[in-house]
Amino acid sequence: MKQNNCKIIGLTGGIATGKSTVTNFLIEKGNTVIDADKIARKVVEVGYPAYKQIVKEFGVEILNKDLTIDRAKLGSIVFNDEGKRKKLNSIVHPRVFQEISNLILSYCANQRIVFLDVPLLIEELDLFKKYNIDIDEIWLVYTDEEKQIERLIQRDNFTYEEAEKRIRSQLPMKIKKKYADRIIDN
Repeated sequence: MKQNNCKIIGLTGGIATGKSTVTNFLIEKGNTVIDADKIARKVVEVGYPAYKQIVKEFGVEILNKDLTIDRAKLGSIVFNDEGKRKKLNSIVHPRVFQEISNLILSYCANQRIVFLDVPLLIEELDLFKKYNIDIDEIWLVYTDEEKQIERLIQRDNFTYEEAEKRIRSQLPMKIKKKYADRIIDN
């Protein structure tokens, strides 16, 4: 879908590259940013259909005492089993993409540019096409792998191996750079 002559700029990066910092800067400057992670968290809130499917698939062991999904527990499951990660994505992605489409249509009625903050944008380009979302430009927030590992250890208290596993679950930054229209070196 062409979004009413609105330019969609996909902002992406690897885990712990500083994409959130860039997103916050864009928002401070008055830009509209659709945050796919926030949408993904919203669609799995208690009572939502995706929540019910996730609990059915992964069990009540992934829940906190307040019945919200323990993202760390679920993450440790899906980052250690590709099949389970794909299953989780098959539950969450359709709902996330529908909400992104709705927001793009809404914002593009009044905006010339809308940023779309998606950590796995490049890995998911086919899904954007499947859901008829046109990305006009890709901006990549880049940092080297050692800096990513350092940030993950510091930010999330991961071991070196856990940090490395999270990074390796994503497309390498050197490949992502080939897709980028602009690179923000962070």
